Amino acid sequence: MNSRLGSLGLAAVVGITLGLAVPASGQDEGPLAAGQRTQSAPEQPAAQNPPARVSAEAAASVPAATAAAPDTKAQVRIPSGTVLPLVLHNGISTRSAKRGDPVYFETLFPVMIDGKVAIPAGSYVSGEVTESVRPGRVKGRGELMIKLNTLILPNAYMVNLNAAPKDASTGGNETVDSEGRIRGDSDKASDIGKIAETTAAGAGIGSIATRTGTGAAIGAGAGAAVGLMAVLLTRGPEAEMPRGTTVSVSLNRPIFLDEDKDQFATPGQASTLAGPGNREPIRTKNIPF
Repeated sequence: MNSRLGSLGLAAVVGITLGLAVPASGQDEGPLAAGQRTQSAPEQPAAQNPPARVSAEAAASVPAATAAAPDTKAQVRIPSGTVLPLVLHNGISTRSAKRGDPVYFETLFPVMIDGKVAIPAGSYVSGEVTESVRPGRVKGRGELMIKLNTLILPNAYMVNLNAAPKDASTGGNETVDSEGRIRGDSDKASDIGKIAETTAAGAGIGSIATRTGTGAAIGAGAGAAVGLMAVLLTRGPEAEMPRGTTVSVSLNRPIFLDEDKDQFATPGQASTLAGPGNREPIRTKNIPF
């Protein structure tokens, strides 16, 4: 009897143990039976999406129009080859000018674009001497080269300029070549005249002194030598651009003016400067040489 009760007790314990194991197994392998509850883990708040990061490659692929707003500022175009008539405010000469010396001009006549005043008369143009060569004693002319760098409108608006002289009215015999080089007079006629003059004077003195043809010949030779020495001791005429010299310059490339800063209702007015008087070529002494 006692053994039977012990067997029944053992069976009951095994049954209870199996009954408890079934729900645990059901949680791992299948749905829960009806009426069974499980304690679920507390819900975690949804993670916020981090800010998007744009790689360097992606940024480079963005069109330029979206990366930066295009510059839509309206401009006035002054075409290449446009001629500006100028007057010189500071005189220059190969006698003293050197590379880098400033030159100052003023526009004499307005430049019109599409019926509007683009560059009024009275605008300023600044530049510099790029070459200054003095004339030689026997040959070689004085030469000046200038470059115009900046245009300054009457409202102080500045723009880069690239222009060279086409011609110049200096009052003397200076000329302008195709490269914009200003060249002085050669004065060869004066050299020949000086030698001829001293030759004749020497011949006259020799003939008077000796009263013979030989004396005249000797005097002529001495006079020629004196005339040649006078030429060798002096330089040819300097290349000069006196104050008031008028120059026409041509734009080597187009220039662009901001339309909002290029608003002029009148054609402007240039300063009144007397032009240079007529000059004769003059040789300059070169002692010592």
